[in-house]
Amino acid sequence: MKFGILAGVMMAMGLFCNANVGLAKSFPLPSMVFQDDVGLKEANILLGGGCFWCTEAVFQSVKGVNSVVSGYAGGGAESASYNKISSGTTGHAEVIKITYDPTIITLGKLLQVFFSVAHDPTQLDRQGNDVGTQYRSIIFAKNESQKQYIKAYIDDLTAAQVFDKPIMTKIENPSPFYEAEAYHQDYAKNNPDNPYIQGVSTPKVEKLEKEFPDILKTNKQSMPDLTDMQKHVVLKGGTEPAFKNKYWNHYEDGIYVDVVSGEPLFSSKDKFDSGTGWPSFTKPIEKSQIVDKPDDSLWMPRTEVRSSSADSHLGHVFEDGPKDKGGLRYCINSASLRFVAKADLQKEGYGQYADMFK
Repeated sequence: MKFGILAGVMMAMGLFCNANVGLAKSFPLPSMVFQDDVGLKEANILLGGGCFWCTEAVFQSVKGVNSVVSGYAGGGAESASYNKISSGTTGHAEVIKITYDPTIITLGKLLQVFFSVAHDPTQLDRQGNDVGTQYRSIIFAKNESQKQYIKAYIDDLTAAQVFDKPIMTKIENPSPFYEAEAYHQDYAKNNPDNPYIQGVSTPKVEKLEKEFPDILKTNKQSMPDLTDMQKHVVLKGGTEPAFKNKYWNHYEDGIYVDVVSGEPLFSSKDKFDSGTGWPSFTKPIEKSQIVDKPDDSLWMPRTEVRSSSADSHLGHVFEDGPKDKGGLRYCINSASLRFVAKADLQKEGYGQYADMFK
């Protein structure tokens, strides 16, 4: 169970904000490249660093991370539930499964963030006021080569005397991963006003933004001014009113880009009138520009779509689109998009898409 919120938040803020000493320039990267990831477009790592609400929030902000799923590892299937693992007797640890693109973010960089920002690796069976073996610092290596790479990095940190106390992080063999209950997923994003999130999770994300701005999906220093509706949709996963948004009945030739990053997302060539009151598309310009995520927030299974670069919430994809165009309907919020007309593609740096409209 998370510690008593009102009694512990201020103490926790001090523990978490001052736990790690060497950051950014002084906190070393691994001395080697993880060769197993070379040439891959997707890989994963299973990390445990205390409450998964916090570690999830940190790594969701990292460019090249395709998904972060909170869950449990280290124990059996029969006891892999929050109520049971909270006893600290099941053998599980709260962990996150990170799926990432090694061509964008390296395993070494992820480990640097894990040890310097996401948690304090010198604490044994706890993080701040979250106490118990379920909060232990642990990495479940997927194979022997990943295990040896992580061990070598911990040796690097120890030799560099980055911490004034021994590193307590354990490296264990592969373990089954059990996805946590739906309400735990995207917890910080869905509950930004929760005192625990404000006192423990948010300072970690702010530290990441300060120390590693080059790896952020969305650099707040360069983020354009957004309207209240755009913030509600893009940053908080909200939905704008149907039939009362900018592009629901807009059919000029051009492309629609991420309102935050400018990443090309959809073409007017693939836009159609779905009758829903929101912009609808049969497909993105490139599938790699979209990340699909399970969404149970309305007590029914849906698939959320987010932009891969800025991690902006875009909308959802459904299987009721035009059958002759693949059967998909990308139902997208206008607030997530900026339109670039065909005549302006070259001028705005999207000249490679001009041929789509010849």
